[in-house]
Amino acid sequence: MSLQFLWYIPNQAQPGHRGDDVVADHNSLETLTGHARALEEHGWDGALIGTGWERPDTFTVATALAARTTTFQPLIAVRPGYWRPANFASAAATLDHLTGGRVLVNIVSGKDDLAAYGDSEGDQAHRYARTKEFMRIVRKLWTEEDVTYHGEHFGVTGSTVAPRPVVRGGRRHPRLYFGGASEAAERVAATEADVQLFWGEPLDDVAERIGRLRRLGAELGREHPPLEFGLRVTTLVRDTTEQAWADAEARVQKMAGGGISRDPNWRAAVGQRRLLDLAARGEVLDRNLYTAPGRFGGGGAGTTWLVGSAEDVAKSLRDYQALGITHFVLSDTPYLPEIRRQGDRLLPLLRG
Repeated sequence: MSLQFLWYIPNQAQPGHRGDDVVADHNSLETLTGHARALEEHGWDGALIGTGWERPDTFTVATALAARTTTFQPLIAVRPGYWRPANFASAAATLDHLTGGRVLVNIVSGKDDLAAYGDSEGDQAHRYARTKEFMRIVRKLWTEEDVTYHGEHFGVTGSTVAPRPVVRGGRRHPRLYFGGASEAAERVAATEADVQLFWGEPLDDVAERIGRLRRLGAELGREHPPLEFGLRVTTLVRDTTEQAWADAEARVQKMAGGGISRDPNWRAAVGQRRLLDLAARGEVLDRNLYTAPGRFGGGGAGTTWLVGSAEDVAKSLRDYQALGITHFVLSDTPYLPEIRRQGDRLLPLLRG
């Protein structure tokens, strides 16, 4: 199975995301296009574009960047509820058609300011039941005609999407990426997702989760091709191991003195709590998984970092690959220089 290497484009209304040093025009079309084109030039397949209320609309950003690039694949984060399945299936199929099959989709079910855009989430079981229906309907609309589906949360009658997504080789439609570590999330991933994304957890924990998801898929009667797995993590790469750790420790010291506040929604998520709990097991786990950032405000992919020379980090990523990880979503700040540095120094070691 071929490997895929994606980056992260900071889709933010405010500058300075995770220490990025671009302030002026940080989210202008020219700046973000510069990131996307640098990704093409330095060996990356594309980038995750995050979602959340009070951020630029993710689908709009992805469309603009796809129009200004030739190979860049946007991994577009979307939320059921913000989108209804038929609206999203049509929009994504159209963009996929126009770009020659470059669309990737990340389904997000975590908490957000739902009331701001007129949504109501209910409890966790409600959110994931709704997500499951959303993914089922979207996949049907991409692959079938005259679709009728009536569920508890969504429904369509006699619905056909045109144009269709690009079909190429084994690709029938854009891949559906999904995250989540709760039992409810894993049951959705096991049956409905194409790729399950993990945060930067230790190897043993990732291996355990891969095994559980595979068993769940069999138990629940998965109907799609085998579930694939991905890793979303910060990679701090420097010329030498010593320089990487010096820079990592200096950055954490700065975080510790900066009074960084963490989004309360992060702590509520099961996956985020798993990451925060890792610090109790040690400051450095496996080869070079640094847990200290999570103690001082690091959240999401910034909670744990893989730290070292390009050779060190490549060895760690190959350890994850040996477990079955084939999709990698990496990043570090400042974003644009690190696209170039890691594209030129890290990716050749992983693709070779």
